[in-house]
Amino acid sequence: MSEPLFRGVLPALVTPFRNGAVDEDAFVSLVERQIAGGVHGLVPVGTTGETATLSHEEHRRVVELCVATAKGRVPVIAGAGSNSTAEAIELTQHAKTVGADAALVVTPYYNRPSQEGLYAHYKAINDAVQLPVLVYNVPARTSVDISNATLARLAKLPNIVGIKDATGDLPRASLQRLECGEDWVMLSGNDDGGLGYVAHGGHGCISVTCNVAPELCSQFYNDALSGQWQGALYGQDRLIRLHKALFADASPAPTKFALAHLGLCAEDCRLPIVPCSEAAREEVLVGMREAGLI
Repeated sequence: MSEPLFRGVLPALVTPFRNGAVDEDAFVSLVERQIAGGVHGLVPVGTTGETATLSHEEHRRVVELCVATAKGRVPVIAGAGSNSTAEAIELTQHAKTVGADAALVVTPYYNRPSQEGLYAHYKAINDAVQLPVLVYNVPARTSVDISNATLARLAKLPNIVGIKDATGDLPRASLQRLECGEDWVMLSGNDDGGLGYVAHGGHGCISVTCNVAPELCSQFYNDALSGQWQGALYGQDRLIRLHKALFADASPAPTKFALAHLGLCAEDCRLPIVPCSEAAREEVLVGMREAGLI
């Protein structure tokens, strides 16, 4: 089997804010911390990066900052999704222009296209931009689910290279691997299911928890992908309560609370996301203690 184009753990980076604006200095520091923690790549301006409430100018600037800070040390997969195909193409073109290694393109939300519409959406991006593209399937957020049959068709296109799978459906992962072929990149979008996803043939995770615990998440995926299952199970047990706690309130509020508790950035989010509840804060602190972070 060939080595996957992307593998390991790639943080779905938060976008820090201060006084209503993107805190560029904090973002650069967060990127440096991730690289020092041994991550295998970076994913700016995804859902965790609050891309839905970034302006187009801010979106592009965060991608540019990420690429410039990474300096080729790890790959950058830039969020470039939209429910408008033309806009997704524009964002993917920008990602290529500034030097990103790939684009992460979510299935079009709200307008709920058919499977044929989904195929046409990604084929249009494939045809317009010579850049690797990962499909992001997260039906809980988009109200549309891309089928393995559609992914198998897309896998035949040169620039559609893999998936971020946030369905939580592990048997689907095995079937998808068989249908899409050995070169298909399979990254989980669910931290708590990462161990099972790798066991089903997945190559890693685009991770929320990695924002808070880069070293632990990197070690976990190094163990899992090298077949060191005892070490991976230990890492899973150490991180599982933190995985859960970071979704105890609307994401990324709990993650930003954890980062603020570590003194890494303000916990500011953009409306309609508000700071997480006291109950969620306590869950996050418990998870951080169990992980040995505080």
